[in-house]
Amino acid sequence: MDSIKYFTFSMIISILGIWGILLNRRNIPIMSMPIESMLLAVNSNFLVFSVSSDDMMGQSFASLVPTVAAAESAIGLAIFVITFRVRGTIAVESINSIQG
Repeated sequence: MDSIKYFTFSMIISILGIWGILLNRRNIPIMSMPIESMLLAVNSNFLVFSVSSDDMMGQSFASLVPTVAAAESAIGLAIFVITFRVRGTIAVESINSIQG
């Protein structure tokens, strides 16, 4: 019964993350922050499921999620820097004009 509080907390964080992405579509670095909060919600779900089912697999996945988040942030920051150097801005409206 105690794990329901943590599931509710995780659900609230993920809903706020989705809401943050949908609400702010102008600035790319600020759009990446709600993605990180959704990763936090997934991480807490892994931990709660692991504790409630007495399985260590969720805890091992929870230790890998920050590694993936750090790699995602590093690659995203590199893309932001390159885009800023080429375009002079990192606004989402100017990114839509990039042709491959």
